[in-house]
Amino acid sequence: MAEFWLCAIALFITVSNVINMRVVGLKGAKNIDASVDILVPMRDEEANVEACLKSLLNSEMLNSPQIYALDDGSSDQTGNLISMFKVKKLTGSALPEGWLGKNWACHNLARAGSGEYLVFVDADVRLHPYAIASAITKMNSLKWDYISPYPKQIAESFMEKLIQPLLQWSWIASVPLRIAEKYPNRSMTIANGQFFIVKRTAYEATGGHGAIAAEVLDDLELARALIAKGFKGGVAEGSSVASCRMYQSSTELIDGYTKSLWKAFGGTTGTILALFLLAITGVSPYLSFGAPVVFIFLSRVLSALKTKSNPAYAFLHPVAILVLFYLIVLSSIRKSRGTLQWRGRAIS
Repeated sequence: MAEFWLCAIALFITVSNVINMRVVGLKGAKNIDASVDILVPMRDEEANVEACLKSLLNSEMLNSPQIYALDDGSSDQTGNLISMFKVKKLTGSALPEGWLGKNWACHNLARAGSGEYLVFVDADVRLHPYAIASAITKMNSLKWDYISPYPKQIAESFMEKLIQPLLQWSWIASVPLRIAEKYPNRSMTIANGQFFIVKRTAYEATGGHGAIAAEVLDDLELARALIAKGFKGGVAEGSSVASCRMYQSSTELIDGYTKSLWKAFGGTTGTILALFLLAITGVSPYLSFGAPVVFIFLSRVLSALKTKSNPAYAFLHPVAILVLFYLIVLSSIRKSRGTLQWRGRAIS
């Protein structure tokens, strides 16, 4: 009975979000007269520098945007490649105690300029020329202080196609977004640092990345910090204006997820509860085929169609959940052993 109602609720929330979700699209973008700083932290990103910066330099409907790219101690040709483009290049400084690398890089990027809007973009993101203008237009129309347009998640390997769609489905099927907007709280905050825009006034009043210096889930924690200070914002569907291929291999995907999944559910108790709920909604229904399977399958298909991913992988939902189980447990084990790292840096 529990699995029936949990799966039914997941489908109900999915349908509600698919209908009511905020969308940053190609229509309705207005010229942005306010100053805009586009901020890109880069560490060992030689494969992404050219495509990323070209897409940012092609941005339209902005008033002389300033693009800042920070080479964060790369061991490859990232720094040299940045120098080939007409952007402001920054060189990362030594990482202070108590800071994680990306947070320190974003902190220094934000301090480098004076734009009224800060646009944080990951190196593996590709933006449509109207992406930033459209996102700021939507943000202003809603009277928000920040917006997190969720990029289309590009998946090429089997492991990516199995796991990446769970990124969006996990919140589309569990967080009623309009309620989260009206009654903001930590547990219902959704954000993605791949493409994140915030007003400088709100960012600085919150303490910016300095307020979340050691947080591995920097995007969620920055959004939560903004909400805690009374600022407004939220997630939006952004697959028409932005795309991202997070990982280039299965090994990189495993390392990427395990570096943060231990923190994703708030601690040991939250992790155990998450594993229980995933079992109820992702594995148990498939052991005795019935209505709950249909509910979850439909929620996966609707989520995929809304976010422009492949709905066919909804058939492999229980397999994806089992792999996610493995990643969550592996992340917790690596955390307990102190062996978490990313791009050559330890994560404590």
